Amino acid sequence: MNDVVEVTQLVLHERQARDRGWWEQMRACFAPTATVRLSWFRGSAADFVTASEQMVASGDLAAHRLGPPVVDVHGARAVVELPAAIELRAELDGVEVDLTSYARLVYRVARHEGRWLVESFDPVYERDTLLPSHPGARLVVDPAELSGLRPAYRLLGHLLGRRGYRIADDLYGDDRPEPVAAFYRETFAWLHA
Repeated sequence: MNDVVEVTQLVLHERQARDRGWWEQMRACFAPTATVRLSWFRGSAADFVTASEQMVASGDLAAHRLGPPVVDVHGARAVVELPAAIELRAELDGVEVDLTSYARLVYRVARHEGRWLVESFDPVYERDTLLPSHPGARLVVDPAELSGLRPAYRLLGHLLGRRGYRIADDLYGDDRPEPVAAFYRETFAWLHA
């Protein structure tokens, strides 16, 4: 059970560090070859931390409300699924808005020289909402602007796209169940390899 606790604390500290801007703590959670693949970023974990730092410096702040993680440990490897609501306050067409993107954060974790570190981090997007942050404010989004965006992260893609971020179309999302099922099979095959 001690490994489960250590792995759980690792992924919770990684998210806490991201939300608080504790960049060195965040960097320390990742293995040197770790990869990250999410809505606005794809690449090495080292570059992800740097890009996160730049994102926050530009005023794009996100908070992660986390549910209880499910941790599977097999020898020196672990898989964590961490439910999350990713919250972002921003301005869209002169209206202050609150975006919430619901996802399952999936981590591959491995023991390196006696210490657990994140090997990869991939969300599976579920759905999102976008609302004015002030009661009575009116938010109008042209449906045509959303037509080419994936249902699992349509509003996240719209808002971040309008803020200058390139949003990938091939991410894991509940709107495309076959790639998600293949991703889980591959992830658990990695765990038991």
